[in-house]
Amino acid sequence: MRLATWNVNSVRSRLPRLLEWLAATRPDVVCLQETKCAAAEFPAAEVADLGYETAAHGDGRWNGVALLSQVGLADVTRGLVGKPGFPEPEPRAIAATCAGVRIWSVYVPNGRVPDSPHYGYKLAWFEALRDTVAVDVSAGAEVAVCGDFNVAPTDADVWDPAVFVDSTHVTAPERAALAALRATGLHDVVPRPLKGPHPFTYWDYRAGMFHQNKGMRIDLVYVTEGVAERVRDAYVDREARKGKGPSDHAPIVVDLADSGAQAAADPA
Repeated sequence: MRLATWNVNSVRSRLPRLLEWLAATRPDVVCLQETKCAAAEFPAAEVADLGYETAAHGDGRWNGVALLSQVGLADVTRGLVGKPGFPEPEPRAIAATCAGVRIWSVYVPNGRVPDSPHYGYKLAWFEALRDTVAVDVSAGAEVAVCGDFNVAPTDADVWDPAVFVDSTHVTAPERAALAALRATGLHDVVPRPLKGPHPFTYWDYRAGMFHQNKGMRIDLVYVTEGVAERVRDAYVDREARKGKGPSDHAPIVVDLADSGAQAAADPA
């Protein structure tokens, strides 16, 4: 199974690029973030022409998440345990079971600045995500939590740690929240970069940041051990960040070997 995650920064604005990328890359399941459209306005018909079912969660504003699948979308869940909000719950998490894996597409709040109420909301949202994922893991599910986490796990995941001092995305509480999420039983699937030593996934639109590779690794794929053992390749599709009108994020693509149950069911 080929699993991908991508913050598209407006699905309708990036639709031609998304369709081209889907046709070329052929992921089985895609987690999208920052779709910026209401669920009813998601371009489901367009992606259906390429063989994808859609589950979308959005209100037409600056957030929104979705799942696209060629291998089924069962038991769709929108939102997290406790429904954290700012002040109302926002469409930032959606899950479905796809080919036996419980897959979450998440768009973690930005946090803005460390002394803002939005930063507190971000940490509360992480707690709700941890509690939600813990339910799935404790039930014995194989789980993948994919998306834009708006946190760089370590200093090696930003182009210059000195630039980010006293900023969000690198603070100790945010990184502790990531560690608490991993402690539910998840492993960090670190993708290989297609250029340079760092698997950055986000580059600011400011002139030269992408070409100088001044980026951050804030898009992550966290999986349970059974899924981690099936990983055969994982890479940042840096090519999708190039050209006219790209998202400021690049997709991550993860190739998984068939599970034991799938292999047994397939003919020799």
